[in-house]
Amino acid sequence: MRNLRIGDVLKEYGYISDAQIEAALAYQKEHRNTRMGSALVELGYITERQVLEALSECLSLRLVEVSNVDVDVEAVESIPRPLAEKYEMLAVRQAEGVLTVLLNDPMNFYGIEDIRQLTGMQLEICLCELSALKKAIKYYYAEVEARDAAKIANQSFENQQLEEIDVEEEGDDDTPVINLLNRLIRRAYSTNASDIHIEPFEEKTIVRMRIDGVIVEYVTLQKSLHGSLIARIKILGNMDIAERRIPQDGHFRQKVEGEYVNIRVSVIPTVFGEKAVLRLLTGNARVDYPATYGMGEEDFLKMQRMLQSPNGIIYFTGPTGSGKTTTLYMILEELSKRSVNISTIEDPVEKNLQKVNQMQVNNQAGLTFETGLRALLRQDPDIIMVGETRDVETAAISVRAAITGHLVFSTLHTNDAASSIVRLEDMGLQPYMVSSSLVGIIAQRLMRKVCPDCGEHIVPTEEERQILGEDVKTIRQAKGCPLCNYTGYRGRTAIHEIIQIDRTMRKMIQDGASVEEIQDYAVMEQGMRTLRECGINLVKDGITTVEELKKVAYYS
Repeated sequence: MRNLRIGDVLKEYGYISDAQIEAALAYQKEHRNTRMGSALVELGYITERQVLEALSECLSLRLVEVSNVDVDVEAVESIPRPLAEKYEMLAVRQAEGVLTVLLNDPMNFYGIEDIRQLTGMQLEICLCELSALKKAIKYYYAEVEARDAAKIANQSFENQQLEEIDVEEEGDDDTPVINLLNRLIRRAYSTNASDIHIEPFEEKTIVRMRIDGVIVEYVTLQKSLHGSLIARIKILGNMDIAERRIPQDGHFRQKVEGEYVNIRVSVIPTVFGEKAVLRLLTGNARVDYPATYGMGEEDFLKMQRMLQSPNGIIYFTGPTGSGKTTTLYMILEELSKRSVNISTIEDPVEKNLQKVNQMQVNNQAGLTFETGLRALLRQDPDIIMVGETRDVETAAISVRAAITGHLVFSTLHTNDAASSIVRLEDMGLQPYMVSSSLVGIIAQRLMRKVCPDCGEHIVPTEEERQILGEDVKTIRQAKGCPLCNYTGYRGRTAIHEIIQIDRTMRKMIQDGASVEEIQDYAVMEQGMRTLRECGINLVKDGITTVEELKKVAYYS
């Protein structure tokens, strides 16, 4: 096995030529510690998959997909995380003195022997692709660490150590409560969870996380641990730890894997204690098509035309969690490259933007959207962003700012683009003010994507064909695997519905046109694709499922 020449094996399989082997050898001389297989991949002569297939055949090792492996978390713990990351190995199962290990480089004899001696078990080696392996190592060790922290904290309180734990201690990460909270935040970060829910019940506390818009139960804690955990959260969020009768809001920052994560905290009283929700506001949100603000090419061009307007107001609409703010921040980042003065009034400020003056609402101090917006108008802004239009006063000031030469962005909570116009009028704005100030309206939703590792193709039912069209032969179905938390979905993608306010649309608004008339005009004359149409196209392309379509956009 130690005399194996991977180049000869790949040549025997017809993957490479003698000339490519010579080029790889020359590459190895320039790049020390690079293996032949890696050199051939980096030179583009062969794929990683082909190297693994050749090694699998030659060494009689199984080649597996990480997503299809049923991972035992206890087996993962048998290899310390620093060694797993150093040798790029993941233990997935242990039985009868045999430890099954996934790795990418079976020629790493030193690492294999080190792990064999450390565990005292025989190793069953399986091969897998490196990128998937690294993701799995990060994912499962975050799981191990958070569960270990919960176990230690539970045991501490079971042993009546409640009085010994100082929840106000800032620096000691070994304190069970502090360690538990840190691990929960790291776990949420590693799985791209948006929220951590800490929920008290009569006999226990349940921790759940929202991943891709869906709540997933994570761990159960001793009820006696709940008070200290909430107290720790309140201290970090600068809240009153003695006040348990009223809701409180707070905010703190924590460094996770080299990046500072802003965490917004909400605490409310319930019959069994205080419930806390921690929302993670990270700067690493993964967005499909970031160069086009997460939009398709056609919608992006419409958006670009709107951004050329010297004044007016552009509304982003959708329910909470639809990605409106993420899209808006991407646009503001691009606009900040111009020679313009950009100011915002937000609640909360979810991401710090370069060259953008951001103001945080503080209702207790009297800084509301209305008063903040009035102040911003005296700051000579070119572009203003109002985090949310909640009332007629904010809407009226935003509209006046748009009419008097400013480009204004804001968000609304409406079901679709057309109904936003009626919503503004219902707030108390006169139709002529709406029509003269509006530039455009963008409705947005997020749809979960089928997990690329476990999704499978099926034949649609008759009901599904009625929704999608008779020409659809196959669609994707969510199945579930370890990499998607057994939900069948991983990641989300945005769909949009854009109305541009042209001369005809302005007259329709002034004349009191209905939502249906406005939408019909946008579809027929502006080529607007509705949210439903966008969702159907994603199902046809195999990106999402009919179930997601029904939930997100089918009735919109």
